[in-house]
Amino acid sequence: MSEITLTIIKVLFLALLWLFILSAVSVIRSDLFGKPVATADQNPAQRLENPPPPGKAKRSKRPKGQPRVLTITGGTQSGESAELAGGMVMIGRGADCQLILEDDYVSTRHARVLTSDGGYYIEDLGSTNGTYVNGQRITSPTTITMSDTVRIGKTVMRLEP
Repeated sequence: MSEITLTIIKVLFLALLWLFILSAVSVIRSDLFGKPVATADQNPAQRLENPPPPGKAKRSKRPKGQPRVLTITGGTQSGESAELAGGMVMIGRGADCQLILEDDYVSTRHARVLTSDGGYYIEDLGSTNGTYVNGQRITSPTTITMSDTVRIGKTVMRLEP
């Protein structure tokens, strides 16, 4: 092979190596710091309204049989739960989440459960490993009921009265 061909191959290999390094750094950065979450104003496709802050939520009486908590039913933290009274439950590994999961497959801000018009919705917040409802990966806000199971990483949850 000529010297020019070897130089071109070396440059292409170096460019490919830098592309790999930059993509690895991007994945590590998004896992450590999370991805920015679009609000309803920024993303017109998202039709769910942002609920009021948890401290200012109105206390309304729920009819008997309505879900009150999101409970972990499977995994290392089985039995832990988070109240749905605030209108939103953030799920993830971050300290700002209402339901903190100690699972290596969970992102810092992985998903959130929203209350809207008497129904409950779960939304994946751009996590790496995804959120599953009844074994199906979700890509948009999805309605959940007490009969549905939600899996995030190795943790299984469900709505309970």
